[in-house]
Amino acid sequence: MKEEKNRCGAPRGNQNARKHGFYSQVLNEAQQAQLKQAHEVEGIDEEIAIWRVKLLTIMTEHPDRIDLQTIATNAIARLVNTRHNIGKNEKKGLKAAISKVYDEIGLPLGIKLPEK
Repeated sequence: MKEEKNRCGAPRGNQNARKHGFYSQVLNEAQQAQLKQAHEVEGIDEEIAIWRVKLLTIMTEHPDRIDLQTIATNAIARLVNTRHNIGKNEKKGLKAAISKVYDEIGLPLGIKLPEK
């Protein structure tokens, strides 16, 4: 009979991380609920909007904190760049998908694409 090795950590299915996890010490209950909601957000448009609001708040409430304004501005720039790159990849993927449909269905049916 094989001897089973002892596993490190909690047993499978353990839910302790939800209540006693890494962030439980630094997030209050309201923040934990907000974190749960944040996990449900898809896309980055909401994050861009939030950073813009935060930047406006920093500029209004702390006009002398150029360091914070720079951090927020850089974060917005990175998010917008990421969003733009995602858009380009989606276009490439859509173009490839349309091409595949045309090759597999359109050509055998004798459908010809209009000349450019």
